[in-house]
Amino acid sequence: MHKVIALAGGVGGAKLVLGLSKILKPQELSVVVNTADDDMFHGLHVSPDVDTVMYALAGLTNKTTGWGVEGDTFITLSALQKLGEDTWFQLGDLDLATHIKRTSMLNSGKSLTEATQNLSKSLGILHDVIPMSDDPVKTIAITETEELDFQDYFVRQKCEPVIKGVRFDGINTAKPSQQFIDNMSQSEAIIICPSNPIVSIPPIIELPGIKELISNYHGKTIGVSPIVSNQALKGPAAKMMRELQEDVSSIGVAKRYVGLCDWFVIDKADAEEADAIEKLGMNVHITSTIMNSNEDKISLANEVVNLIKN
Repeated sequence: MHKVIALAGGVGGAKLVLGLSKILKPQELSVVVNTADDDMFHGLHVSPDVDTVMYALAGLTNKTTGWGVEGDTFITLSALQKLGEDTWFQLGDLDLATHIKRTSMLNSGKSLTEATQNLSKSLGILHDVIPMSDDPVKTIAITETEELDFQDYFVRQKCEPVIKGVRFDGINTAKPSQQFIDNMSQSEAIIICPSNPIVSIPPIIELPGIKELISNYHGKTIGVSPIVSNQALKGPAAKMMRELQEDVSSIGVAKRYVGLCDWFVIDKADAEEADAIEKLGMNVHITSTIMNSNEDKISLANEVVNLIKN
């Protein structure tokens, strides 16, 4: 089988990554994850998207939310609240262990890539999970009245403010992780997972040199739409696209990936959008992209991998 590199954000991306991990061996799949929504809470470095992907691959994901750890408790958070700490960002006790360990490694001089490798190994994950960069990049949501750190916008304010734009602070000086570059050069296919096309995938592809590498890529590049029937399967993607005056559809997502994807995968419900997407210069594959069960995740992964093989 070909070596595949998947670009992913959080919940939506993690679902497809889990499916891919069930059909591709560790040496056949690596996952590069958005870190632009990383933040500090209670002195700890939290990498929400990286953790969501790791927990999915480790079989630890809270099945109700799609993020966090199944069966986690919040005793420490309650204690912090009593001590006067602001606790709007929910961190469970088991989840906190990950952040404590990560922060300890970063403070001892390890890179985010090295820390993630260590955490993955400890969690029994066999596939490579790679932060997009070891350098800080920060997503800023620009609203009508203020600029917000992404977690403030996403979690504390529940995506309620209307956004006028987004900015990725530090993106122009951040270097892609060396493991990202190495794995790309050795891979034969890139999969852009069905993650938020405004804030999850753009930070990865806007790292210096990455868009050019993908545009001139020697293998196949396949994008999967996170939009079905004009709605986001998870998260605020549809709301954000609408507020930015973008077409809330698979066509709208495909427009963001023009020149980057050979194939674009859309749901059967959006089959009528195929012609418009093909006019953007992409082949279109129509299948079921909704991933509720593990069987759904594996099924979509098989569809995507078959596009690589053929």
